[in-house]
Amino acid sequence: MGQILNRKNISDFVKKLHEAGKTVVATNGCFDILHAGHIKYLQKSKSFGNYLMILLNSDKSVKSIKGGNRPINNEQDRAEILTALSCVDFVVMFDEDSPAALLDEIKPDVYTKGADYNMDNLPEKDIMIKNGTRVEFIDFVQGKSTTNIIDKINKKE
Repeated sequence: MGQILNRKNISDFVKKLHEAGKTVVATNGCFDILHAGHIKYLQKSKSFGNYLMILLNSDKSVKSIKGGNRPINNEQDRAEILTALSCVDFVVMFDEDSPAALLDEIKPDVYTKGADYNMDNLPEKDIMIKNGTRVEFIDFVQGKSTTNIIDKINKKE
């Protein structure tokens, strides 16, 4: 079972993992309604290192990015669900629209992102280069998305 971490001492925590010779993989997202695409993405992310840390958009951040009717599930529920997955070691929340500042604090060894991004359009590119972080782009599972689930529910109403 994974742990929900406080952002306050996150850089010291990750530094200790690095000092112990462990590889830290980070990814980020809202993970509002967990689905099979998320699971495959997180399992693949974990395969790149010893520990997988999810940088989870807080409720405030999700509302800012996705609109006032989101998230469907609150941040505490989303964090608890994620930590119950065997591939997830740590979850840490952030309030900003972008995980850039948190990534700069953590300095992961590997950062994973969906394949809709590449190094040319990756918003966190400069931080990844500055910190020597390897970036892995992971293909999506076709047809699996939170938006598709919400649309399907809305059509049934």
